[in-house]
Amino acid sequence: MRVPDMTCGHCEMSVQEALEELEGVERSKADHATGEVELTYDESRVTDEDLRGAIEEAGYTLRR
Repeated sequence: MRVPDMTCGHCEMSVQEALEELEGVERSKADHATGEVELTYDESRVTDEDLRGAIEEAGYTLRR
């Protein structure tokens, strides 16, 4: 996933924490330098809308 508006380590932590609060998300790893987030999750428990909502609620933008 692309989250292009991350600019620092704090941004990475905010995005990771927001995603990992969702039931079904096993792991997330954000990298502000590339603007990408690697995510491991159960697709039967987490929807794209859930992911987008968590990222936007944390104050960032999800690009696919």
